[in-house]
Amino acid sequence: MSSALTHILKNECPVCHKGKVFTDKNIFLNFSFPKMNEYCSHCHYKFQKEPGYFFGAMYVNYGLTVAQGIATYCIAQFFFETTFDLRILPIIAIVITLLTPFNLRFSRLAWIYMFKGYTS
Repeated sequence: MSSALTHILKNECPVCHKGKVFTDKNIFLNFSFPKMNEYCSHCHYKFQKEPGYFFGAMYVNYGLTVAQGIATYCIAQFFFETTFDLRILPIIAIVITLLTPFNLRFSRLAWIYMFKGYTS
């Protein structure tokens, strides 16, 4: 599990771990829409198996976003006097907005890794 997470964070192909899934090397600090390679440059593994293949990645993205929102609330509540202060909502919104490009890339990579044995 930890090696798969390491390969996901390094943007590596799920089969050979040498090619890159996205054209940009860094999945963390890139605020443009992600551009994916169609095939791995090393082993020629096809990343998008069929039209609509990444619809399931939206569920991964949703779960990741909810977890980040809850974690942000749990951390931010220590800086306010009341249990639920409405000033926490903009903080959560800013954190979720800033993490959106990373979430999109991470969820697609996680989806590819979950179904790497699937052949069409």
